[in-house]
Amino acid sequence: MKLKYTYTLFTLIMVLYFVPVNAQKKTTTKKTTVKPAAKAPAKPAITPAKKATEAKTLGEAAAKVNATDTTKKGGTGGTNQATQGGSLAEEIIITTAYKPLLADAVKIRRNPDLEDKTPYKAPLIYAPVDKRLEQNSEIKQLDAMQLPVTADSIPYNNIVRAGLGNLKTTFVEGYFGNGKDEALQVSGWVRHLAQSGSLEQQKSNREELGVFGKSIGAEQTLSGSLSYTNNGYYFYGTPVFPKPAFLDRAHQSFNTLQGEGELVKNYKDVENDFTYALKLKGYLFGDRFKARENNVVVSGFINKTINEFYTGLGVSLDLSSQKDSLYSFSNNVVRLNPYIKFQGENYKIDAGVNIVNEFGFAGRFNILPAAKAEYQIIPKYVRLFVEAKGDVNKSSLRDFYGINPFLGKNLRIKNSVDRLDVSAGLKGTLAPGLGFKADVFRNIVKDMPLMVSNFNFAAGQNRFGIIYDNGDATVTGINAELDYKLAEDFNIFGRAEFKDYKMASEAKAWNLPSLRLTAGTSITINEKLKINGTLVFRGSTTDKQNDALFTATYKTAPPAPITSQIGSFADLSGGVEYKINKQFSVFGRVNNLLNGTNQTWLYYPDYGFNIFGGASYSF
Repeated sequence: MKLKYTYTLFTLIMVLYFVPVNAQKKTTTKKTTVKPAAKAPAKPAITPAKKATEAKTLGEAAAKVNATDTTKKGGTGGTNQATQGGSLAEEIIITTAYKPLLADAVKIRRNPDLEDKTPYKAPLIYAPVDKRLEQNSEIKQLDAMQLPVTADSIPYNNIVRAGLGNLKTTFVEGYFGNGKDEALQVSGWVRHLAQSGSLEQQKSNREELGVFGKSIGAEQTLSGSLSYTNNGYYFYGTPVFPKPAFLDRAHQSFNTLQGEGELVKNYKDVENDFTYALKLKGYLFGDRFKARENNVVVSGFINKTINEFYTGLGVSLDLSSQKDSLYSFSNNVVRLNPYIKFQGENYKIDAGVNIVNEFGFAGRFNILPAAKAEYQIIPKYVRLFVEAKGDVNKSSLRDFYGINPFLGKNLRIKNSVDRLDVSAGLKGTLAPGLGFKADVFRNIVKDMPLMVSNFNFAAGQNRFGIIYDNGDATVTGINAELDYKLAEDFNIFGRAEFKDYKMASEAKAWNLPSLRLTAGTSITINEKLKINGTLVFRGSTTDKQNDALFTATYKTAPPAPITSQIGSFADLSGGVEYKINKQFSVFGRVNNLLNGTNQTWLYYPDYGFNIFGGASYSF
């Protein structure tokens, strides 16, 4: 209400101000009489309420007023009343009161976000890989895969084990190493095992001492070892009937000092790589009597990769000297093996020859096959393989005595030849963890060595000798292997071997079994307890007294020819180990659980049931 009176007072003041001024103005050209203008009827003022409803702003209100001239002029009108003869008096009519309108204030009802949310952008680093594109489906050498780190894996570098058993068994072994060093490995070992059976002088002992070293460089790897071994036996074989009045149960012992060194270029997955290796090994062997053998072998190979082809040459020089009380001669063999290998997506082929030359006490030259091929029938699961090879088998005193320690003196030395060994089969994986290999083979062997009895009980001799099947013997057979690894803690394996012999000059393959089975298992019950077991089955064999060998050895006529049948047998054994803590554990071993009188050689039964156990300490 007060604002309305204020506007009215303001209007009256303006009228009083402008009216006197206009009244005082005079013209100098012509005097005219001004008639009072007719007063227009006053228009009703627009109330604020009506104005608010009809117009939102003052401009809109002015636009709604009729376009009439609100000034009353004295002449005909015009912009300059003094020049156009108009009246100097004007009447101004106020049509409405001015009321400014302001919009309501709008408040921003949010606070500013002061947190710095600018995302971090890491600097980009590009490292292109310089690697040749390969077809991974092809057969190639597998790269070594690092095993995952497990708790308590190789916690210590050294371990010592010792035990005792019922057959006066004494057992000691120790292994020592420098630790986990990827560039340098140095280790040593010592072993001892001695037993005494129930028969007279049924004793044996074995001692071994050795060191090993390996250095891995950037380009080459150098490794070497040196060891000494002593094996001791007695000639305890005794016929049941008739029992000889006297037997020479002499003590026999074999001593071997051997060493080897190898230089190999490290494998690199590069195109057209050139690889090589050089190996030197040898040994000094002798028994308690006069048998001696020295051997040195120098071997190596070079290989060059050209696209998908691998060409190379293998070379070896095998030098030996052998002597006993009745002979002394050299027996040397040199081998050359040129080859070429190539592979495709589902196949791999190795083709080559084995050139062998014998010189020394006998000279002979042979060119023998050396080839094999593989083809993937079911990729990643089953592969078909075939192989044809041949080689010269050097007669070795150390190898003969290693197979049968009850051989006598002055063994015959004659090299045999594998003229053609052909095999074909399948291998692969039937299911996760189940691997297999099965093949059939046919071998042609010239001058096959055989071990037969050379007993002269009248002189107290109960020993064996070596004879040869003069001519080409044919051996056909089947091999089958199965390995089932159900988990890391459970593994079962088995191998079966069947052979059929057709001899050239001998009636049978003396002391060679036709059937041999081996099976075993390894089970980890928990982190502390492990058990294992082994079953060995050997088929029956036949032994004979060789007349010619008997006469040559004893310089007398042999008794009537004797052939003896040695029955088949099964040997079941098992072991257990319990880990007390990280350093201490205890173990036990049981052999010949069936307590059979197994005879590997005529009149020489193996040890019966025996058990031994002990403890181990790691540090």
